[in-house]
Amino acid sequence: MKVGLFIPCYVNQFYPNAAKATLQLLQKLGVDVAYPAKQTCCGQPMANSGFEHLSQGCNDLFVENFAEFDYVVGPSASCVLHIKDHLHSDTAPEEAMMIREKIYELVEFLTDILKVDKLDARFPHKVGMHQSCHGLRGLHLAKMSELVGPPFSKPEKLLNMVEGLELVTLDRRDDCCGFGGTFCVAEEAVSVKMGKDRVTDHIKNGAEYITSPDLSCLMHLEGILHRDHSNVKVIHIAEILNASL
Repeated sequence: MKVGLFIPCYVNQFYPNAAKATLQLLQKLGVDVAYPAKQTCCGQPMANSGFEHLSQGCNDLFVENFAEFDYVVGPSASCVLHIKDHLHSDTAPEEAMMIREKIYELVEFLTDILKVDKLDARFPHKVGMHQSCHGLRGLHLAKMSELVGPPFSKPEKLLNMVEGLELVTLDRRDDCCGFGGTFCVAEEAVSVKMGKDRVTDHIKNGAEYITSPDLSCLMHLEGILHRDHSNVKVIHIAEILNASL
């Protein structure tokens, strides 16, 4: 199994420790991982803003970087979902479609492909799990609360394997944090209010850390926590799962 590591541009620029933790975790689990050094933005910001026709260069480069791998794995539900739903190429259409079928967000790769049932990790803290909209409703990493059916959560399944970690129970576990990419710019007041509601829910229930498979959401929540001078921290799920004993 040869895996190509997809690190979104904002993770590379602002949260490199999450990228390193993703690489180290996969290596610990015996995965043959390679990082294509020429990768850049996947094109999601342009596509979401109505300029998908200008993102063809991003699409072509993504295909060039990742076509050779058996799987593509990235620590970002929103970027992975964008590739899964929208990657296309006029010059290599078959390769683009193959990538759409073999790209996975880190959590779903660990649970669905590697079928991890044990982790040598320790994180002795109270942690709140933020379900990002892309991860929850796009990639189906957990059961949506509005649906009837047996409950499941792939992120929580992995977090429950971490020694010393206590998951806190939130009042509204599926609520959007208000980030939404360009939404937080176009609708700043609404975005901030939604973010404050999510932060309040975690703090009220005793979380020391807020985690998620989506660092874009965590970046939004981190800004609110910082401005409120809160001691609560954000941390990508890969950093917890990679936390050494």
